[in-house]
Order: sequence, then structure tokens, then C-alpha cells
Amino acid sequence: MAELIKETVVTRSGDTQMASTSTKSKVSDSETTERIIYFFFGLVEVLLTFRLVLKVTGASPSSGFVSGIYALTGIFSMPFDGIFRKGSSSGMTFEPGTLIAIVVYALLAWGIVKLLQAFSGEEQSE
Repeated sequence: MAELIKETVVTRSGDTQMASTSTKSKVSDSETTERIIYFFFGLVEVLLTFRLVLKVTGASPSSGFVSGIYALTGIFSMPFDGIFRKGSSSGMTFEPGTLIAIVVYALLAWGIVKLLQAFSGEEQSE
């Protein structure tokens, strides 16, 4: 959890007294690591969701954007291909393996962060 540091400075000039307060937030190394983990896995989740939507809507793989998404996400969805059969109709394809990949990677990110929290020894608030 971020540590808040509050500092109050009082200055006097003759009969006048002025007070200024500043608040700073300090993030621990383990929290920074957690944010990086969530960012990376979040990016993978978004790309896999794009893949799922593009496949379901029958997007043309000849498009540069679509083929780029398929190329980027292929490595992440490959371990889950073949768990269930793909459903296909009129050029639209439903890939249950991609849906499973989205769930598994979300759980994996959560598990890694919880493991990191357990080993960091820092008090965590939810």
C-alpha cells in the first residue's frame, strides 16, 4: 500500500505566521511490481478479448490490424486450443480456448500478485 507522508511547515515573519502543508505518496517496490504484473496481464487480456471479438464477428484476416492481433495473441491462446471444438458459421468462429485463456491469465495474474504479497512481508489492504 502507498505510504502517505504529510509535512507541515510553519514560517514566521514578524507578526505574521504562515503554514503550508504538503502531502507525498511513496509506493513500495512490491506494489510497483504488482502494478507491472497487472499491467502486463491486463494487456494480454485486452488483446485476447480483441481476438475473441474479431473471430466471433468474422473479421477478415487479410486486414493488417486483424492479422496483427491474431499474430500477437496466437502465442497466448495456443496452449488452450483444442480443449473444446471451435464453432464456426458463415465465416464467424467461436474459439472457446481463447475464452478459457482470458480466465486462466486473469487467475494467474491474481495468483502471482497474492504470492508476491505473501513473500514481501508488507501489510496489504484490500
